[in-house]
Amino acid sequence: MIRHATFLRSTVGLLIETLALCGATTGAAAQVTASSPSSNTTVVIPADVAQDKAAGTADPLFQQPYIDKDEWRDAPVRHRYIHGGFNGTDAKFSFYFPDKAGYQGRFFQYITPFPISETLTQQDPPGEFNHVGFALASGGYFVETNGGGAFDLGRGQKGSGDPSVSAYRANAAAADYSRVVAKRIFASQARPYGYAFGGSGGAYRTIGAAENTSGVWDGFVPYVAGSSMAIPNVFTVRMLAMQRLHSKFAQIVDAMEPGGSGDPYKGLDADEAAALREVSAMGFPQRSWFGWKTMGIHGFIALYGGMLGADPSYFADFWTKPGYLGHDAPEQFKKYRVQYETTIAGPLTAKDAVTLGLKQPEQAGGVDSAFNAAAPPVGFRLSGTPPQVYFLGGDMIVKSGAAAGQKIMLVGLKGDAVGVGVANPDVLAKIKPGDQVQIDNSAFLAAQTYHRHQVPGPEFKVWDQFRDAAGKPLYPQRPMLIAPLFVQGAAGSVPKGAFHGKMIIVESLLDREAYPWQADWYRQEAQKKQGVTVAESNFRVWMNDNTLHGDEPVLEDPSRSVGYMGMLQQALRDVATWAEHNVAPPPSTNYRVVDGQVIVPASAAERLGVQPVVTLAANRKVRADIAKGDEVTLVATAEVPPGTGRIVSAEWDPEGAGTYPVKATIPPSAGGKVTLAYKYRYTSAGTVFPGIRVRSERQGRADSVYAQPVNIARARVVVR
Repeated sequence: MIRHATFLRSTVGLLIETLALCGATTGAAAQVTASSPSSNTTVVIPADVAQDKAAGTADPLFQQPYIDKDEWRDAPVRHRYIHGGFNGTDAKFSFYFPDKAGYQGRFFQYITPFPISETLTQQDPPGEFNHVGFALASGGYFVETNGGGAFDLGRGQKGSGDPSVSAYRANAAAADYSRVVAKRIFASQARPYGYAFGGSGGAYRTIGAAENTSGVWDGFVPYVAGSSMAIPNVFTVRMLAMQRLHSKFAQIVDAMEPGGSGDPYKGLDADEAAALREVSAMGFPQRSWFGWKTMGIHGFIALYGGMLGADPSYFADFWTKPGYLGHDAPEQFKKYRVQYETTIAGPLTAKDAVTLGLKQPEQAGGVDSAFNAAAPPVGFRLSGTPPQVYFLGGDMIVKSGAAAGQKIMLVGLKGDAVGVGVANPDVLAKIKPGDQVQIDNSAFLAAQTYHRHQVPGPEFKVWDQFRDAAGKPLYPQRPMLIAPLFVQGAAGSVPKGAFHGKMIIVESLLDREAYPWQADWYRQEAQKKQGVTVAESNFRVWMNDNTLHGDEPVLEDPSRSVGYMGMLQQALRDVATWAEHNVAPPPSTNYRVVDGQVIVPASAAERLGVQPVVTLAANRKVRADIAKGDEVTLVATAEVPPGTGRIVSAEWDPEGAGTYPVKATIPPSAGGKVTLAYKYRYTSAGTVFPGIRVRSERQGRADSVYAQPVNIARARVVVR
């Protein structure tokens, strides 16, 4: 154990900050290093903040703030923009202040999934998804930082090696200094209230800030949050299911669609059923497999190298020792395993990799796409064509040339082309045509059952499937649990429920990366640490149906899912009212966790939370079987939970295309519940899933840009 702990400390930079890449991603720690503004930086001290040399924080690392830009900007709304940093560090910040008339004495601070950029939100589109616009419309200013300094995951640059800097200290220093600046700008000595929010890896960092600081922020809204055992386990079990069920997902999805059989196990053989049962019991939402074609391995792209470094012997033990699936049932891998020797034919451009589907287009900042920016889409052409198996990932082992001995992570195989995952670009540049390589996915296949050998304490009920009647693990266990170490790197400590201030967790019921039971895990940790009464007086969990992991404006499938930005923004406004005026927000969502699945009541009155609930019937049923040319009557009933406003908009999507082209009329007297009807004639044979999308607003304002919780409902129409 000591040997492993020492190794992990020495490689903590690569392991833990990758955690922040997604539902907990760990990787190269982007810590503060000793540096100052470049020699050509012009440090501007505006007249009204001329005395702001005091940092406002007790942290000795951040005692020398500077401002190098101060200007008024008109987009997305009129605001005063101030940019700066802290001398002696790589930490930088951006502050976005409203004019005095719009300021109500608070700020909102976005905590990114991993340290990226202090100007990230300047890429936000106008409208609902604009963080600056929301903050200013909510009576506050907006704060963002680079988390102490952006990092290069591929090169594994590590900085100071102190995870607390990027976890919460750099963000806290910027928050404290923003108060100094705000007091000068608004000529007020009143302390601005502060609210931190972040999703996925940013949720870990938000919770870390809540548990490891006091008096910096007054409230917190972590969203799509994971547990201390999330990484890599939520990905390994998901990949196991993807490997075994890829040819059966179409029927699984159909079973779980409206009007389906409701039995996803029908038609599966014993091994397939076992894989689906395992991933479902671990918490993967059964209704969320509709994204199986495109969801890929997600954040595992940034975790794989960390696993290889943290527990290298596992990948040999898997194939050679009893108790591991590769040893006990090698026949299960015959149609998946690749060990193919060839040579490099040439490089694969980023454009070609995207065209072939080996990589996603590069993006940055959102909780779903953050890891893509850390791994530019590149690859190689091979002189031979490996066996074309269902290939989720693997390794390219370089056997000759300047990069001989290097192992490159692969994330795709199409014909003679391979896509590269997280890799050092300096190493990739050394690989030349003619170099001998071996394409091998043995370790990647081994990773798919790693969670079986990482059984934690009894508080993690989803692991009960891997315990015997006496509570002992069924499989050999590894020398350590690596997930808590990953989490500690992102959050600064392993979450224990000991948060300060007020907190609302916003969770997604269709989340494939941060399984929704994990919000309940943190709730129970808080109750154990603080007592049920104290914890519940400062804490809420809002479960949102039909929402996924990502917070990006473009939805994966708008016919099947909605964004949660409206719920998140309402949570931020409610946590502010809670902290400033002691007005409690709507209660937590009522839910049950059954065999890893989170189940909520059907009605809004019972479900609670803030999301509207809507149902849809086609000819009075969830499924209508009709002849071509027949007319169908669609009837929807939408209702808000008690005390959360009223329904303000509804849009019909009769063809199920996710476009919602028909706007419904909401009666002025509708209030919190409305029933709507729409007739539509289907002229083409086939199966269609018509839908309706509804929004609510706390004050009943249909024209409000922000804080409109949304939901959908669907039905099935089979046209003969």
